[in-house]
Amino acid sequence: MCLGMFMAVLDIQVVATSLPAIRDALGIPAELMSWIQTAYLIAEVIAIPLTGLLTRALGMRRLFAFAVGAFTLASIGCAASTGFASLVTARVVQGFSGGMLIPLVFSAVFLLFPFRLQGFATTLAGMLAVLAPTVGPVVGGWITETTSWHWLFLVNVVPGILACAIGLMMLAREDTDRALLRTLDAFGLALLAICLASLEIGLKEAPQRGWLSPAVLALLGASLFAGGFFVRRMLGGATPIVELRTFRDRGFAIGCALSFILGMGLYGSVYLMPVFLAFVREHGPLAIGVVMLVTGVTQLVTSPLAVALERRTEARLLTIAGFLLFGIGLALSAFSTRETDYDGMFWPQIVRGAAIMLCLLPPTRLALGRLAPEQVPDASGLFNLMRNLGGAIGIALIDTVMFGRAPVLGEALRQRLVAGDASAADLIGLPPGTLTGPITLPIDPDIEAFVRPLVEKVALTQAINEAWAMLALAMFVGCALALLAPASTVPAAALSPSSRDGTRSAGHPAG
Repeated sequence: MCLGMFMAVLDIQVVATSLPAIRDALGIPAELMSWIQTAYLIAEVIAIPLTGLLTRALGMRRLFAFAVGAFTLASIGCAASTGFASLVTARVVQGFSGGMLIPLVFSAVFLLFPFRLQGFATTLAGMLAVLAPTVGPVVGGWITETTSWHWLFLVNVVPGILACAIGLMMLAREDTDRALLRTLDAFGLALLAICLASLEIGLKEAPQRGWLSPAVLALLGASLFAGGFFVRRMLGGATPIVELRTFRDRGFAIGCALSFILGMGLYGSVYLMPVFLAFVREHGPLAIGVVMLVTGVTQLVTSPLAVALERRTEARLLTIAGFLLFGIGLALSAFSTRETDYDGMFWPQIVRGAAIMLCLLPPTRLALGRLAPEQVPDASGLFNLMRNLGGAIGIALIDTVMFGRAPVLGEALRQRLVAGDASAADLIGLPPGTLTGPITLPIDPDIEAFVRPLVEKVALTQAINEAWAMLALAMFVGCALALLAPASTVPAAALSPSSRDGTRSAGHPAG
C-alpha cells in the first residue's frame, strides 16, 4: 500500500519539474501549461474526503486495487497523449485515483496493525509521503535529461502492477455495504466538488490576478457558498458522504489543524527551493534535485529516532518540539543571499529533515489514535485533506508574497542605486568601485540592460526570504496550537487484550 501511495505522491513533483519539456513536446500554449498540474490537484482534493465512504462501501482491499489500477492505466493514458485535452483528461483520472491512496494507507495503520506496531507503520507511511516530494525533482530531472517525457508517466506502470497484485493477495477480504453507493448523496457530492474545485482554482489564480479581482472573488465566494451548504447537508443527513461530526473530538480537530499547518511548511518549502535555485541560481532540474536530497536523507536517518521518541514521549510535547524545530529550519532559510547554494542550504535542510517526522507522527496519533475503528476511514480522509489544503493555501500565499513584494523590493534597490548607494551595488554583485556616486538620469540603455537582471534576482531573493519567514511563523503558531491538544493519546483499544496480544480488532491478520 505504501508503494502505491509513494507512486502517487511522487508523480506530482516529477511532472512539476518537467512541465516545460511536456509543453514543448505537445505544443501546449504557455498559459495552459499549469493546468496539467491543476487538473490533477483538483481531482485529488475531491477524492480524498470521499475515501472514507468508498472504503465502507467497497472495502479497503477492493478500493486499493481499484485506485492503484486506475492510476496505472491513467499513467499509460498520459504517456499516450497527443495533445492538451487528452493529457488533462488522463491527469484528472490520475488525480482522483491517486487521491484515495494516501488516506487509505493512514487508515490501514490504525485498522490493520495492533497499537504496539502503529508507531512503526505510521513512520513508514509518513516517511514515504513526505519523502516523495523531496526526491521528485531528482527523478524528474534525471528522466527529463536522459529519456523522453513519456517516461515521467510510464515509470509508474511496473510499480503500479506490483502494488495492485500484492494488495489483492495480502489484504484481507472485508464485509462491505454496497447499499451506500446506491444511496450516495449526489447533490452533496456536487457541492463538495464545487467547493474544493473553486477553492483550488481561486488559490491558483489569486497571486497573478489579485485576491480582490472579480474572478478570484467569484471563485472563492462559490467555494464558501457551496462549502457552507455542504457542511449543513452533511451534519443533517442520515448517511453523509463525509462524517464531519468527528471534529467534535478535540484531539482530531487539533490534529487536523496541525496537519494543515504542516502542509503549508512542507509543500511551501518544497516549492520555494526550486524557485530560488532555478531563477536565482539558474540550476537545471537534476541539479535542483541533488541540492534538495539533503532533506530526504536526513529524514531517513532520523526516522528511527522519531519512532523511539513517539513511543516514549507524550504526543503533545513531541508535536511542540517538532513544529519548533521545523520553524527554526524555515527561519534559517530566510537569510539567503543571491549567492546561497548547496552549502548555505545544507543546515536549514538538516534541521527541517530532522523535524518532519516529529511534525507528522504525533499529530497523526492525536487525530486518529483515539477514534473508534469505524470512524477512522472518514477521519483519515479529512486529516489528509487538511494537509493538502494547507499546501495549496501556503503556495498561494507564497506566490502572493513573491509576485507582490519582488517588484516593490526591486524598485527600492533601483532607487538606492540611482542615489549612489555603494552597499546596494555590492548587494547585487557589481564590482567594487563601479558605483562612485549618484547616477545621472536618464540611464544608459546598455547599463540598464546589464543591471536589471541583477536587481531582479536580488529582489526575488528578498521576497523569497519574506516567504520563508511567513512559513516559519506558521510553524510557531502550530507550537501554540499543540498546547491545546489532549495530554493523553493512548486509545482505549490499545489497553484491550486483543491489542496487547497483537491481533486486530476486526479479527483479520495484519498482512
